[in-house]
Amino acid sequence: MRVVIPPIKSQGIKTKLVPWIQALVPDVEGRWIEPFLGTGVVAFNVGFKRALLSDTNPHIVRFYRQIQRGMLCPARVRFYLEEEGERLRRSSRNGYDHFNAIKERFNRDHNPLDFLFLSRAGFNGMMRFNKKGEWNIPFCQKPERFSRSYVTKIVNQVRDVACLIQPEWVFLTASFEDVIRQATSGDIIYCDPPYAGRYVDYYNGWTEDDETHLFELLSSTQARFILSTWHHNDYRQNTMLERYWNRFNVVTRDHFYYSGGKLENRRSIVEALVFNFTAAIEKHNHGLELKPEQMLLLEERS
Repeated sequence: MRVVIPPIKSQGIKTKLVPWIQALVPDVEGRWIEPFLGTGVVAFNVGFKRALLSDTNPHIVRFYRQIQRGMLCPARVRFYLEEEGERLRRSSRNGYDHFNAIKERFNRDHNPLDFLFLSRAGFNGMMRFNKKGEWNIPFCQKPERFSRSYVTKIVNQVRDVACLIQPEWVFLTASFEDVIRQATSGDIIYCDPPYAGRYVDYYNGWTEDDETHLFELLSSTQARFILSTWHHNDYRQNTMLERYWNRFNVVTRDHFYYSGGKLENRRSIVEALVFNFTAAIEKHNHGLELKPEQMLLLEERS
């Protein structure tokens, strides 16, 4: 099954983990709820008719709301990227001047198209903002970034997302606390918070106190939940798992992240999914060596 990739980029995106997450999602009649929407890659691939999707980053929420309302359509995205991509190519200082002009305009006007441009022309696919809420990632140093094929790729991603977003999906900017409290027994909550104890790519940051509060909320919810977190990497363990999450069901899987697309920059990490419902799966099978798919989910899930 093809994984739909969203047009917004960010480090730590769960694209390669989507099939693993999909396999764990139980059959529920309620809503798909995400307090940490991020790029939206999981929400766009689980197939729920009703969803409550939130992020504290207002630019992400504004971008997907405009797609939902038809204000940001594939044709408009193509025209914009072709125009701005050509200006980037012709810009002085190998594109830096035009990139900085777009960044200044976005920080002033918060245009969703400029947000898309910065997401795709920023260094290393990162998304970061300073304390003033301004875009804080430098140029990728590729003035030819928006080639015809690359623009078409992004336009197709916008089209895919536009087809998947349902009228009953609600996008909002709210705290994770407010969103989780709205969940009922028929819903499923998927949480992909920043990883405590590691560098995070998040609009408002993340602390151990936040992790503690998230644990308290998920422990008391009547809904089912799935939490994405990390188990360990080459250097250390995730102490939050031992402190909190190990009292729930946990499955693990090896994963590799690439920084800059180079093999020598590959970093291994053991990812974990924490959940509060019964599933016939292997609870722990982690390590740093490559191994077959670790999660074997039987047809019957409760």
